[in-house]
Amino acid sequence: MAACCTRWWRAPVYITVSVMLAFLAISTTLHSNSNGALPPRKPITNELSVNASRALREAGFNVFATLLRVSPELFLSSRNATIFAIKDPAIPYTSLPPWLLKDLLQYHTSPLSLTMDDLLKMPQGGCLPTLHREKNMALTRIHLKERLVEINHVFVSHPNIFFGGPISVHGVLGPFSPLDPQDVHQGWDIIQAPICDSNSTLVSDVLESKNMVEWSWIIRLLTSNGFVSFAIGLQYVLDDVLEDNRGLDSVTIFAPPNLPFLAFPSPLIKQIVRFHIVPQRFTYQELAGLPAGTLLMTLVPGLYLEVTGAVSFKRGMAINRVQIVAPDIFSSDSFIIHGISRAFHMVQLPKTVI
Repeated sequence: MAACCTRWWRAPVYITVSVMLAFLAISTTLHSNSNGALPPRKPITNELSVNASRALREAGFNVFATLLRVSPELFLSSRNATIFAIKDPAIPYTSLPPWLLKDLLQYHTSPLSLTMDDLLKMPQGGCLPTLHREKNMALTRIHLKERLVEINHVFVSHPNIFFGGPISVHGVLGPFSPLDPQDVHQGWDIIQAPICDSNSTLVSDVLESKNMVEWSWIIRLLTSNGFVSFAIGLQYVLDDVLEDNRGLDSVTIFAPPNLPFLAFPSPLIKQIVRFHIVPQRFTYQELAGLPAGTLLMTLVPGLYLEVTGAVSFKRGMAINRVQIVAPDIFSSDSFIIHGISRAFHMVQLPKTVI
């Protein structure tokens, strides 16, 4: 009974937000239809948005949790998203007109998936893009040692509330822009975006120069699905992979069930893990369409994998005579993972590669 009483406020919050977002949904649909445009596609799955909403509610961000659950398309109109959720007491949602609430949500959402570690690596003074009319938010303070980040001078108080590959969620203490309902008469565009530091590298430039593969997601998938030793090895060499392969935008990973080489010297471990990664995305069907003898470049300079076709009497195809036993088990636009029966042996093959 006590639990029910402590949550009495959820019903009016949910109803109020639902009514406002219903109005937004109708007006957005009418606007799209009048322009003859199709509504934006929803590339991020409903399951991920539901899980993100649940994580927000468990962290005490009930208003943003409800908003994400009722109308996820306002946040998730791009392939990736980082949501900066505002603490409940700092949101004047009952006094904001629906269009301004929409602007608020989209200004607190970036079309990038950024963990706290990613934010800490960004240049102080640089800017992050948002979903609101191409306006940016500024990284006004970054303290790597204390793991502190401020955006538009607002402290990121709850880092990594949720991370699900294309979606990252962090909690912040307040809005990134002053929002006084009395200022509505100023017009539709009242979000006050900061000016980026012209002497600092822009975040967009940093993102173009760094590796865009979703490595954190890959490691989590490997760890939670039985490829623990390979995930450990990948985590161990990841900094070197990022440093040596800037601009890498897709990979194929051949994941063995065990990686017994973790007891080997560090340089050899790095070589072995990289030897299982191809800097290009190949589905199982695409690999099967390649002629036997085709070589695939790996992340080890000068070392290649060979498409060797079927393994003796077994069905299916093989790479370096190792059978692919679990094809296409995980994939996104930037990576694909195939499970293999055992780890590859490193052999240098002086042939033409693709």
